[in-house]
Amino acid sequence: MQTNYLESVIRQFEYYKMLGEKTFAQVPAEKLFWQYNEESNSIAIIVNHLWGNMLSRWTHFLTTDGEKEWRDRDAEFESTITTKEELLQKWDEAWKVLLDTLNALSEDDLSKTVYIRNQGHTVLEAINRQLAHYPYHIGQIVFIGKMVAEKWDSLSIPKGNSKQFNAEKFSKSKHKEHFTEEFLKNNKNAG
Repeated sequence: MQTNYLESVIRQFEYYKMLGEKTFAQVPAEKLFWQYNEESNSIAIIVNHLWGNMLSRWTHFLTTDGEKEWRDRDAEFESTITTKEELLQKWDEAWKVLLDTLNALSEDDLSKTVYIRNQGHTVLEAINRQLAHYPYHIGQIVFIGKMVAEKWDSLSIPKGNSKQFNAEKFSKSKHKEHFTEEFLKNNKNAG
């Protein structure tokens, strides 16, 4: 059960990473820095926050507090990223730290205690905490992307296609497969 958890959670994170990347691909470079108003975040600011959070939480995950002394969370919400290339570099760096850490964990690690701001979490709880946090922000990225893209290609079932999508799914026999498998496979084929 626990080994399946780690495999499943890695697939979930990879799926949300892919949603962000498919959004970046559809958004003109200058629109990555667009903000609705001063209180809202641009896609670049959200990426900067995810980068800071992921580096802090997942660097030396089992041995140090998830809120590192070197993290400057407030600066993550400033417009410091200036190019699409820099945005993608930070995105890739952050996801590499997260995925490398998760891939190095074993089922025995899941019950160990880690700390975030001195608050104890089991490893499983700490993973779940971030599995809720990151998709929250990926959803913001996708929402902004849909607003600013000149043409938007749906990242899920396009409007009006639910019946066709379901008919195709139900035409196949029952089988065990993680729901992200098809999306990730299609993303690799497109890339």
